[in-house]
Amino acid sequence: MTATVFVFGNPDVPGDSLPVRIAPALRLAFPDMLFVHKDPNEEWDVPEELTVIDAVADLAEPQVFDDLDRFSGGPLVSLHDFDAYANLMLLKKLKRLKRLRVIGLPLRMTEDAAVAAVSAALRAIP
Repeated sequence: MTATVFVFGNPDVPGDSLPVRIAPALRLAFPDMLFVHKDPNEEWDVPEELTVIDAVADLAEPQVFDDLDRFSGGPLVSLHDFDAYANLMLLKKLKRLKRLRVIGLPLRMTEDAAVAAVSAALRAIP
């Protein structure tokens, strides 16, 4: 079975586009994995084990998160505020997420460093 990795990020916003920009290099490095760019506000078919690559505000170094409780969500005032974190929390509450892994990247990181960090994190997945 091919592992699926969700890639979050807005290609039009420089700080948020890093995961989208490195996806082609990751596809070449990991041909047995499926890297799918997802809009955090869409409904997703969620695999049993979900790996996500996303840019994370206030992160100094790349980090792998396996618990959503380590994030702080923003205020949910309108549907515009419903983001990846809120969607993942909803899936967790509905018990649709069996295992979640978020590979977080700092907003200001070079593409080469990001590819190296994500590659190391993906190789470490059992």
